[in-house]
Amino acid sequence: MANVEMPQLGETVTEGTITRWFKQVGDAVAADEVLFEVSTDKVDSEVPSPFAGVLTEIKVPEGETVEVGVVLAVIGDAGAQTTAAADPDPVVAPAPPPPPAAPVEQAPAPPPVPAPAPAATVAAAAPASVSDEGRLLSPVVRRLIRENSLDSTQIAGTGVGGRITRKDVLDAIDAGVGRQAAPAAPAPAAAPAPAAAPAAPVPAAPAPMSAPAAPTPQPVSAAPVVAAAMAVSPRSEYVAFNNVRRRTGEHMVASKAIAPHALTVVEVDYEGVNRVRTAHKAAFKSAEGFSLTFLPFIARAVVDALAEYPHLNASVEGDGIRVHQDLNIGVAVDLDGQGLIVPVIRQADGMRLIAVARSINDLAQRARSKNLGVDDISGGTFTISNNGSFGTLTTAAIINQPQVAVLSTEGISRKPVVVDDGFGGEAIAIHSVGNLAMGWDHRAFDGGYAAGFLRTIKNIIETRDWSTEL
Repeated sequence: MANVEMPQLGETVTEGTITRWFKQVGDAVAADEVLFEVSTDKVDSEVPSPFAGVLTEIKVPEGETVEVGVVLAVIGDAGAQTTAAADPDPVVAPAPPPPPAAPVEQAPAPPPVPAPAPAATVAAAAPASVSDEGRLLSPVVRRLIRENSLDSTQIAGTGVGGRITRKDVLDAIDAGVGRQAAPAAPAPAAAPAPAAAPAAPVPAAPAPMSAPAAPTPQPVSAAPVVAAAMAVSPRSEYVAFNNVRRRTGEHMVASKAIAPHALTVVEVDYEGVNRVRTAHKAAFKSAEGFSLTFLPFIARAVVDALAEYPHLNASVEGDGIRVHQDLNIGVAVDLDGQGLIVPVIRQADGMRLIAVARSINDLAQRARSKNLGVDDISGGTFTISNNGSFGTLTTAAIINQPQVAVLSTEGISRKPVVVDDGFGGEAIAIHSVGNLAMGWDHRAFDGGYAAGFLRTIKNIIETRDWSTEL
């Protein structure tokens, strides 16, 4: 027998959510065969089985979030298939749910003595992922049901033993199934209760509070609930955060709270780069299979500039910064509006332009197809966020902690610029121009250092003979 544990999908990842099991209890599993899919704040990954054998038990159902190292499943020898397949059924079957359900039903019957017992039972059941109806619900599923005001009894579970999965809840939300319409209606009816209450409850209320203050808190506490319910328009739709979106949001909130963000922007003339791209466009795509964009040129310039400004290739650590010798450049990839992931180009300081372009294309393709590995998303020392394809002017990007800076590439367009006319004078020409905006941590260095770094990138992009690297 061998345990399958939640893997460490990134050096800062502490937990993951099981989004799909590709095998069921009793199925044969080959080593390195995809066993389950896990979603973290860094990446959604299909995880292969580390062992060969038979899946004898699934301990963590779909939709449940657990910490790294938690046992997810058990894989046994082929000979254990019959026994193992029989064992999980009683465990996963609805046999466990009835015990919690029984006390809930008995609770109202014997109010005098048994009442305290059911209360304790229900309180203890909550951490065990059991709903009020006695159905087994994971923390993620409970949260989605609560936030969307759903009735779990109206949602059909497709997970192991009929358990409701995260996908079941999301499907119910999309279909408009299981909404608790009834509780919303009684809310206004509850409002008159405080109005009539002064007749009887008023004498009791002053006891815990002062006489005039007691009646006031009751309507006040009820009012926000009614207002919130009435504010929900029938023409609106609640969209729950997916795991990547939620974790990204948490990470960004933490970054803004931790680091004093500053923003510095420079304008860059890409005319030299554009001419090289145009001259080599067809040959490059024919040889490499993808288009040569501006991003590899920028990333290549960043690598050389970091060598001159090492404090930007660093991370905050305690009361100082740790300057990294390796230049591992993270390139943010948008997952079609469903989240953001930052795969890493490792040892970028040893790469020429074509190698950088290949790495960016490869990582972006694998990120969108969910084929990134642990090493692909960890160890970044500096991040580039590529917003330029959307025509942006300036982006105040948020730093990917514990790094100290993030560079945003902005839209590039044809604009009139002042150039040397070749005769000692000036002339107006039309060039490809765009901004580079860098968000940086003011704890690590000052504005002059940040500006010097951006000026170096600008000079490299504008003056280098890029044809020598193609």
